[in-house]
Amino acid sequence: MIEAVLFDLDGTMIDTAPDMGGALNNLLIEENLAPISLDIIRPYVSQGGLVLTKLAFSEHVPECEIEPLRLRFLDHYRAIVAKNSVLFDSFEQVLGELEAQTIPWGIVTNKPEWLTTPLLQQMALDQRAAVVICGDTLEHRKPHPLPLIVAAETIGIACENCVYVGDDQRDVDAGRAANMKTLIAAYGYIEQGTNLDEWQAEGIIEHPLDLLSHPLLKEPLINS
Repeated sequence: MIEAVLFDLDGTMIDTAPDMGGALNNLLIEENLAPISLDIIRPYVSQGGLVLTKLAFSEHVPECEIEPLRLRFLDHYRAIVAKNSVLFDSFEQVLGELEAQTIPWGIVTNKPEWLTTPLLQQMALDQRAAVVICGDTLEHRKPHPLPLIVAAETIGIACENCVYVGDDQRDVDAGRAANMKTLIAAYGYIEQGTNLDEWQAEGIIEHPLDLLSHPLLKEPLINS
C-alpha cells in the first residue's frame, strides 16, 4: 500500500519552463543571438542545464565553450528562479489532499540545492515537503536509486510503500531501481513522439489530479 508520494520537481510538480526558457533567452540575447520559442525549449527543460545550453548554442560555438555558457545560463536562471514558475494546474489540490490524509510527500530532483531551495522558499513550499533531495545532496543523483532510497529513509516509509512521479525516463529508472512504484507525469516536459510504455512505469497520469484517484493509492482520495 502506498504510504508516501515523492515527486520530481521540474515538469512534474512545478512548471519552471517559463523561467528556464527566459534565462536561456536572456543569455542568447546577451550573446547577440536570436531567442528561442518556449515551445521549442519546453520539452527539454527536465533534461537540465547542459541539454538546454546545447540546444541554444551547439550550432554557434565549439563544444569547449558550452560549459562556460551553461554556468552563465544557471546564473541567469538563479536571478529569476521563481518569477514566472507555478505549480502545475490543480497541483495545490493534490498537495492539500495528501496533507489532509497525512500522507507525506517529498521532492527528489536533480536540480542543485542552490537553485531548488530559493525556488521552494519563494513558492512557500519548503516547509510543507517532508523531504527534499537535490541533485547535489548525495554522491549520486537520478537515475541512480540512492536519492529515492534516502528520501524514503528520511520520512520513515519503506521504498515499496512509496510512489515516485516524474516526467523523464531517469525518474522511472531510479524509482524502479529503488523498489518504488512509478508514475509518469505525461503532462510534463516530454518530447513529442516518446513511447511512454517503453519506460515500464506502473502507470501514466495525464493530469496531476489523476494521482488522487489512481489505483496505486490505498483508497482514492477523490472520486474519478
